[in-house]
Amino acid sequence: MAEKSRCWWCGNDPIYVKYHDEEWGVPVHDDRKMFEMLILEGFQAGLSWITILKKRENFRKAFKNFDVKKVARFTKADVARLMKDEGIVRNRLKIEGAIVNAQKFIEVQKEFGSFDRYIWQFTGHKTLRDPKGRRKESIQPTSPESDALSKDLKQRGFKFVGSTIIYAHMQATGMVDDHVEGCFKYVKR
Repeated sequence: MAEKSRCWWCGNDPIYVKYHDEEWGVPVHDDRKMFEMLILEGFQAGLSWITILKKRENFRKAFKNFDVKKVARFTKADVARLMKDEGIVRNRLKIEGAIVNAQKFIEVQKEFGSFDRYIWQFTGHKTLRDPKGRRKESIQPTSPESDALSKDLKQRGFKFVGSTIIYAHMQATGMVDDHVEGCFKYVKR
């Protein structure tokens, strides 16, 4: 059986391959999953995504399976506990940012009925794909949509939500499909 052709970035690492094949570019409409990816992308800032994926189960345990209401109630004692947790990225600003983001996430849910309804408006409630096709060299780290979403999130008080982080979040949650031509997951427009 021939090996599937994939996007260049996932290489042969089984964790990356599984993530590429099963998650990356697949539309997410579940608020818990959206929250998980938002937090993980924030922790990834300055690090490789594979580092985060390898620690993902530890993050799930540390952050109460990304239950936004539980994370929003984390205290200074929780921050201290997480700073000692070798299974995650121990960065105080990112940990505190995750707690703030949980609180802000809940505010957005109250305002819009769900985070899903809020966030997908930035793509017109559809997955964005380049109509000319995708090649490795054509993928940019931001987009007008990630710029707008990042700006709105920052105005709402979210942390670690720069346009590059938000673009990665949009790719991770299927708001943007950047699978390249030649990848078995590539969808031609």
